[in-house]
Amino acid sequence: MQAIILAAGISKRLRPLTDSTPKCLLNIGDKNLLHRTLDNIVRNNISDFIIVTGYRENMIKEYILNNFGDINVQFLTNTDYENNNNSYSLWMTKNFVKNDIILLDSDILFEPEIITKLLNAPYNNCLAVNVTKQLDEEQIKVLINHENKILEIGKTVAIDKSEGESVGIEKFSTNFMKELFVVLVRKILKEQNVNEFYEVSFQEIIDRSDKENSIYSVDISEFKCMEIDTIEDYKNAQNFKL
Repeated sequence: MQAIILAAGISKRLRPLTDSTPKCLLNIGDKNLLHRTLDNIVRNNISDFIIVTGYRENMIKEYILNNFGDINVQFLTNTDYENNNNSYSLWMTKNFVKNDIILLDSDILFEPEIITKLLNAPYNNCLAVNVTKQLDEEQIKVLINHENKILEIGKTVAIDKSEGESVGIEKFSTNFMKELFVVLVRKILKEQNVNEFYEVSFQEIIDRSDKENSIYSVDISEFKCMEIDTIEDYKNAQNFKL
């Protein structure tokens, strides 16, 4: 099992906090987001990482090498991070994925049991969903069927039909990733579509109705989880007891 962490972005909405520090190195209590993320993954017996960096990447690399010397890390540099989105960063990992993966962005504050629950779920491909009706237009929402199979994912999913919010932590098989990379290569290299959320590509695979590569919802609402996007999020996170 490998873990892919996407940490290239400039995080403009968190300025001035991110003027001199990448978002993932902002402290939440006594540890920064990246430290907490790596701890949570390592606690689940995963030590093989692919980390895509960009903005102030040397700070991220130095922190990991100084604090997590026992893990195996492949760093990839997204040089055009100001002009692309997380689908581009994910596409960059295509030649380095060798096993099933855990995928997540670097700006999520969460309990390690979320990863444990994904790893133990009876699905090859699944994502963590906070089951709730307290949703807004900006959240990545999911529509599921009676078997927990995801039928739609994205910001445009109707709130009244949504199961909840996809929190940005996924488990995928190597077979799924092969199909996903085919989609991403076409979008990025042929269509020059570099500024897209990767959930759009998830939806393309979902629409093919390939049972082997179906994606399922795993309810993680019993655990704490939040994404840090704004100054308000950051302030609220300081009271987030983990």
